[in-house]
Amino acid sequence: MERLMRLCATQAWPAGAVTDRIHGWTGDLGPNGQSVPLRLAGALHALRLQGNTTLAQVYPPQAYDAATLWAAVTEVLVSEEAAILHWLDSPPQTNEVRRSAPVIALGHWLTDRFGLPLRCSELGASAGLNLHWDDYALAVGGQSFGSAAPALMLRPDWTGPLPPQTQPLVSARAGVDLNPLDPQSPADRLRLQAYLWPDQPERLALTEAAIANARTPITKGDAIDWLTGHLDHHAGQVHVLYTTIAWQYLPVALQERGTAMINAAGRTARDDAPLAWFGMEPDGARPGAALTLRLWPGDLTFALGRADFHGRWVHWNPVQTSKKD
Repeated sequence: MERLMRLCATQAWPAGAVTDRIHGWTGDLGPNGQSVPLRLAGALHALRLQGNTTLAQVYPPQAYDAATLWAAVTEVLVSEEAAILHWLDSPPQTNEVRRSAPVIALGHWLTDRFGLPLRCSELGASAGLNLHWDDYALAVGGQSFGSAAPALMLRPDWTGPLPPQTQPLVSARAGVDLNPLDPQSPADRLRLQAYLWPDQPERLALTEAAIANARTPITKGDAIDWLTGHLDHHAGQVHVLYTTIAWQYLPVALQERGTAMINAAGRTARDDAPLAWFGMEPDGARPGAALTLRLWPGDLTFALGRADFHGRWVHWNPVQTSKKD
């Protein structure tokens, strides 16, 4: 993929509608904007997954040189321009299942702390693959955490203490997304797979296993509007509200509104109905994303460590950093 993107940046493009569209694109093309390179890469991989024979000759696992790869890509940019133009209309969308690794650790940690079932609400849930983190297992430190009969096994590079072995129980789950994907839809399954690159077979296999296991419909809508009806407290349950690389995409005004709503709900949390707000989100520091948790009653804040954006590694180090109430 690095080679393909470098070729796109340095080689002559063929005349045609796709070239005109991309080279005439206005606005921020990069990852903090409209992610145009990812849109193109996803379009090409989708064609390969659908059986395009030209790309099959140069995409992994085939061996190829740069000139041969670029010749094949330029041919497809012309021959499949309608499909590529359609794909370029939509922003990239992934549901990285390896982000469930720190969520599994969190589930064990919360269960050990409270001894209560967990009610899970995910904002920016995409296809809901990470809503089923309790169906997966985390293999670290010679031990396994999570399901005893997992749909898939996550094996991130792990540093720090291991989670407690207290087994979590998810009593309810729900999620929301502006553009939810349905794992039962062939078109949506293709979209989930197309943004996992062809030289990453393990990542593709994990996602395919998660897709086969997914069974929770995701609500289509604005995450903060959805919160209005989902911040009530249920006796005998910990409400776990979480995002994994999703909160950052909300406009600042919505982030502020959502934070105020969650704060208000936290103030009415009870010992028999705690509220946990977890985020795996970028914080401007490196490496990776911060793992943060706010917990009510008491408005406790924990820095849980850091994780790679795609879940390839986790540094787990739960430390309480503040208490407001």
